[in-house]
Amino acid sequence: MGLPGKGLVEGLKVTARTLARRSVTEQYPDVQPELPPRSRGVIALLEENCTSCMLCARECPSWCIYIDSHTETAPSVGEQARERSRNVLDRFAIDFSLCMYCGICIEACPFDALFWSPEFEYAETDIRNLTHEKDRLRDWMWTVPAPQAIDPGPAAGESEDAE
Repeated sequence: MGLPGKGLVEGLKVTARTLARRSVTEQYPDVQPELPPRSRGVIALLEENCTSCMLCARECPSWCIYIDSHTETAPSVGEQARERSRNVLDRFAIDFSLCMYCGICIEACPFDALFWSPEFEYAETDIRNLTHEKDRLRDWMWTVPAPQAIDPGPAAGESEDAE
């Protein structure tokens, strides 16, 4: 059996060590924090790639993506060609007060229209202002980092166990 009060002494040692340490304070508004290279902040929209397929809105578990679109008919190009119709994006909005930042919408998008941006300063004083429309989402596109280089893997003809 151990000495009585041993746990108390150990706890006091930890407290004394912590009290002797200098605190680290980030001067946030004045000094920007050092973020990891692929940090997730907010979802950015590349509007040109969006075809209004609604896959992102359907896959979203919190139903925070709102999409409105209409169909336009493109004129036929040749004599035998028929008219084509395409969806035109009218509204694309994300309610960040509901968003779980899970990234399912980004993974579900087959046309690479949604990206993670490291931007994290989008606080609002009113929760109703956290629904950001496509103009604001498009503005965050310039903060999206370039994709990482693809690992070429072993060259053709080389075996993995040749080392």
